[in-house]
Amino acid sequence: MALLVQKFGGTSVGSVKRIQAVAKRVASSRELGHELVIVVSAMGHTTDELTCLAEAISSNPPQREMDMLLATGEQVSIALLSIALHELGVQAISMTGSQVGIVTESSHGRARILEVKTERIKNRLEEGYVVVVAGFQGTSLSSGGTAEITTLGRGGSDTSAVALATALSADACEIYTDVPGVLTTDPRKVADAKLMPSLSCDEMLELASLGAAVLHPRAVELARNYGVKLKVRSSWTNDPGTTLTSESKRSLGRDGLELGRPVDGVELVEGQAVLGLSHVPDQPGVAADLFEKLSNAGVNVDLIIQATHEGNSNDITFTVNEEELPKARTICMSVLSQMGGELLAQSGMSKLSISGAGIMGRPGIAATLFDTLSRKGINLRLIATSEVKVSCVIDKSLGPKGMRAVGDAFELDEHQIQVNPGANGIGEPEVRGIALDPDQAQVSVRGVPDKPGTAAALCTALADAGISLDAIVQSERQQKDGSRDISFTLKKNDRQNAGKALAPLLAKWPGAQVEDGPEITRVSAVGAGMPATPGTAARMFRALAQAKINIAMIATSEIRTSCVVAKKDGLVALKAVHDCFKLGE
Repeated sequence: MALLVQKFGGTSVGSVKRIQAVAKRVASSRELGHELVIVVSAMGHTTDELTCLAEAISSNPPQREMDMLLATGEQVSIALLSIALHELGVQAISMTGSQVGIVTESSHGRARILEVKTERIKNRLEEGYVVVVAGFQGTSLSSGGTAEITTLGRGGSDTSAVALATALSADACEIYTDVPGVLTTDPRKVADAKLMPSLSCDEMLELASLGAAVLHPRAVELARNYGVKLKVRSSWTNDPGTTLTSESKRSLGRDGLELGRPVDGVELVEGQAVLGLSHVPDQPGVAADLFEKLSNAGVNVDLIIQATHEGNSNDITFTVNEEELPKARTICMSVLSQMGGELLAQSGMSKLSISGAGIMGRPGIAATLFDTLSRKGINLRLIATSEVKVSCVIDKSLGPKGMRAVGDAFELDEHQIQVNPGANGIGEPEVRGIALDPDQAQVSVRGVPDKPGTAAALCTALADAGISLDAIVQSERQQKDGSRDISFTLKKNDRQNAGKALAPLLAKWPGAQVEDGPEITRVSAVGAGMPATPGTAARMFRALAQAKINIAMIATSEIRTSCVVAKKDGLVALKAVHDCFKLGE
C-alpha cells in the first residue's frame, strides 16, 4: 500500500460526466489499498470566467478580492468530486487550502508556499478517508493576524500537489492531464511528437521555462529539490505516462517550502579558452559551417553565444578546453578566410557557474551573481544563462576568488562547491525535447561600459522591477569608444516596464540606448546528454540552415541550446529541429 497524491486538472473535471470518471479512477486506486490525497483544479475554464466577471466590473480589481473570487472555483470541484466518490461507496472529505493547512506568504495572486501543516490530513487518512483538496490556494496571516485566502498563480494546483507530496513524504505524486505525458514537443504543432517515458527534473524545468505547458515550473522545482517521484499521466487511459527523476533530496528547512535557497551549487571549470568571431556574415548556414568543422575535427565546444547583428554581420563566441585552442584557432581562420570577419582568441580563462532550480525565474539571482563578481573587480568575458544554470567566463587568475565570493553570497556549504567536476550526461540522450516559445521580445542595450558591474547594474535594475530575463548575451564586438552591447530576451508583456526600469541607469552612461529587435520566437533543444555529445549544436544549426532559417541569437547552457529566429519562421524551425534529432521515430 502506497500513499499517493493525485492531481486532476481543469479539463479532467470539466463536466459532471468527467468528474464521475475521475471518481471511478480514484475508487480503483483506493481498491488497490492506496492512501489517497486528491488535488483538483477548478472545472474547465471557470478561472477565466471568474476573471472576466471581475474585469467587467473593474479594470483594476483589488488582488485580495480576486483571490477571494478565484478560490471559489476549486471549492466547487472538490465538493462535487467528494459527492461523486460517496456515490461509489468511497469515504471522502473535501478540504480547502486553508483547511488542509497550506500556509503561504502574505502575497495575493502569486503566493509561495511556506509550509503544509499535515496533522489534520494525516488524521483523516488514518480514518480511511480519501482527502480531496482544493489546489491553487492557501492561507496566510495578515499584518493584523487574521487568516487571509491566497492563490498561488496559474499552474498553482500542480504546485499544491507536489507541496503536499513533499510534506507527507508521499510515495509518488501523479499529475493527471489531457495528454499522455511529457512529449518531445507540442503535438498540436508537430504531429509525430512522441511520449518521453522518463526525463530529469532539470530537463523538465528547461522545457517548462521555454513554454512547454504540461507542468508548471514551480511544481517541478519542488519535485527536484525534495526528491519527489513525479509522474505525468493521461486522465483517460491507464498508460504509465512520464516519470520525472531527481538526484536531489533536500531536507525541509526554516526558509519555507518554496522559499529555500534556489542556488544549490557553484562550479569552477579551469583551463578554458574563448574564441570570438566578429563581423561574420548574417546569413543562414554560417554557424552550421563553423561548428560542423569543429565537431568533425573532434573539438568539443562548451558555451556558444551569438549576439544580435549590427547591419549585415554577426558576432559568434564560443569556449573550448585550452588544449584544443590551437586546433580550434586554425579551423576558425580557415572559415574566416572564406567568409570574412575577424578572430580574437584568448586562453587562461575559467567558467564559473551557479546551479539550482528556477534560477532565471527569480530576477534577483543573476543580479546577485554579477554584482558579487563586480564587487571583487572581476569582469565578465561571457555570460550564458538557463533555467537551471548561469555561467560566467572570467580570468583564470580570479577564478578561486570569484568562487569563494559567490559561495559566500549564496550561503553554500563546502560540499556544494566543486572545482573541475567530472563530465555530466554520459549515457544520457543528447536531446529529449524541443520547445518553441513565441512569447519573447528581443532587446539590445547599445554602448554600455565594458567594465565590472555593467551586467550587474542592468540585471539589478530589471530585478528591482520584478522582471526576469530569459537569455543574456554580451556582444563580442567592442565599439571605438571601448563600449559593448548587451542583448537579452524577456517576456513580451515585460517590455514596456523594462524600458522604464532601465531609463535611470542609461542616463548615467553617455551614448547608451535601448534598441528593440524584430519580432522573434525561440526554438530550443534540451537534453541531459548534451555535455557528453559533441556536435549537438552543429546539427541543430544545420537543420535551421537547410530550412533557410537565419539565426538572430544563440544562447547555450549545459543542457540547452536556444536559437532566436524570426517569428514567421518559428513553426518551420520547430519541425526542422525535431526532425533532425529523429525524435518522431
